[in-house]
Amino acid sequence: MKVLIVGGGGREHAIATSVAKSKRADKIYCAPGNAGIAQVAECVPIGAMEFDKLVSFAKEHQIDLVIVGMDDPLVGGLVDEMERAGIRTFGPRKNAAILEGSKAFSKDLMKKYHIPTAAYETFDDPQKAIDYLEKEAKFPIVLKADGLALGKGVLICENLEDAKAGVKEIMEDKKFGSAGNQMVIEEFMTGRELSVLSFVDGKTIKIMSSAQDHKRAKDGDQGLNTGGMGNFSPSPFYTAEVDEFCKKYIYQATVDAMAAEGREFKGVIFFGLMLTKDGPKVLEYNARFGDPEAQVVLPRMKNDILDVMEACIDGTLDQIDLTFEDNAAVCVVLASDGYPVSYEKGFVISGLEAFDGKEDYYCFHAGTKFDAQGNIVTNGGRVLGVTATGATLKEARAKAYEATGWVSFDNKYMRHDIGKAIDEAN
Repeated sequence: MKVLIVGGGGREHAIATSVAKSKRADKIYCAPGNAGIAQVAECVPIGAMEFDKLVSFAKEHQIDLVIVGMDDPLVGGLVDEMERAGIRTFGPRKNAAILEGSKAFSKDLMKKYHIPTAAYETFDDPQKAIDYLEKEAKFPIVLKADGLALGKGVLICENLEDAKAGVKEIMEDKKFGSAGNQMVIEEFMTGRELSVLSFVDGKTIKIMSSAQDHKRAKDGDQGLNTGGMGNFSPSPFYTAEVDEFCKKYIYQATVDAMAAEGREFKGVIFFGLMLTKDGPKVLEYNARFGDPEAQVVLPRMKNDILDVMEACIDGTLDQIDLTFEDNAAVCVVLASDGYPVSYEKGFVISGLEAFDGKEDYYCFHAGTKFDAQGNIVTNGGRVLGVTATGATLKEARAKAYEATGWVSFDNKYMRHDIGKAIDEAN
């Protein structure tokens, strides 16, 4: 098979690494890719939102399967464009990707189909949002930009003053662009947060291993929200009891709700869950692999990823026995100091060859490129996802942190407490 992966981050590097393991993959392309992905795929200089160019490339190169990794092209309808051109594509169509593309849509869906989530109200008028905050809100409270905002369009406000400033930031100053045309105000839930990825074929859902993200920029969950500073899988807090509850009230219910709305979902549903005192509730949905969830979940998957993805497209997922290694993985993100606000790029990265030939260590590239001299340099806020597998979470964490020392670049920054919750679980 000839495969084209759309995207250029750590998630796409993890996908490309899994595809490269498949005996069925003869040739892998990635658009636009990055310096790490270039080791396993041919990178093509086409942006993820250049739909016409992507479709033309797929036709010209007789691509057998397109895998859309990123949220923007999914929500924008790239899968529909590819299918219209007769090209098999893994990922939800535009009318299903709205599950991630609009928080108002997903909240209304959960309310209609009785899927457990936080109480909320939706607003498209900033003054009405402020009136609500003044008269009815209990603090702390959560403000969410309706649309896609690179995982950053969520504000937790401790008091009315903060909340009013948040409404201005999202709806008037448009800090997150058009994502803030509409806004969801949601009750603040307390509990432990975790992620569960799943494969879906429109009717059947198969759960991947659980994972736990670290969103805040600094140690101790301080600092600003980021796209994710590290992750581990499985989560020790995802117990058999939690799994049973979610299978009964959340997972299949979501797939069935989308089908009932005429929005058949095929691809990956990412369930962001909060384990509250009243049981698990949905924090958010994503319509694709998480980043850096993919970096800790995919290395543990035993199946040929192309078999699973084709079953999702063909509606035969019920015939797949989805299995994962009985081990653990930890990913520590090496970022550019100053992320997620402002940071310098273009620093040479050294030490990457230390990962060569090591089966239980991975260095997934998120923000890298080649400079004019052919050196691999930093090209983003999140630069590398240093990942290790081990028999236990503690072993995987020790190995991942050991491996962060193999790589160096100016401005290198990381959290030192990824997976700290593992200790609390024991």
